[in-house]
Amino acid sequence: MAKLIYVTNVSLDGYIEDERGVFAWLPPDDEVFAFTTDLIRPVGTFLYGRRLYESMALWETDPALAAQSDLAADFARTWQAAGKVVYSTTLATVSTADTRLERVFDPVAVDHLKATASSDLVVGGANLAAQAARAGLVDEYQLFVLPIVVGGGKPGLPAGLRTGLELLDERRFRNGVVHLRYRSVGQ
Repeated sequence: MAKLIYVTNVSLDGYIEDERGVFAWLPPDDEVFAFTTDLIRPVGTFLYGRRLYESMALWETDPALAAQSDLAADFARTWQAAGKVVYSTTLATVSTADTRLERVFDPVAVDHLKATASSDLVVGGANLAAQAARAGLVDEYQLFVLPIVVGGGKPGLPAGLRTGLELLDERRFRNGVVHLRYRSVGQ
């Protein structure tokens, strides 16, 4: 059975975006970028909410992104290789290949996808990840904790969720970012 992994960037105080909806707190870092590419390389399917999908779709629809560097080109190829499922009630169509649009998050369908997938799945977007976590579907939480406190905004983890976690791995980067990998052990 494939794992469903929630991967996100958070401020030290746990937010994925500040009160203005911004998440541009640190300049890009090649070490973290290469690590992220390697992290998603084995992913078979990304599950996205609309906002995150629209920002990530640029890695396929805007060739200038991949042309910026060898690292960017590798990330673009890696991201494009995986399938995508986008959950949105407002998006009319998708702009990337191997992408399916779903109107509602169906925990039973996602559980079936996990059971039949040959590669792990990544869920992205705080609202979608919250739905998956509340349904007990998230097997791992992988957080890139950024060395900044923003004081408020959209939380990276859902309010009211209570689950036990086991630390599987950690990595410190030169720019102060820390990657934490936890396995969900339930409650």
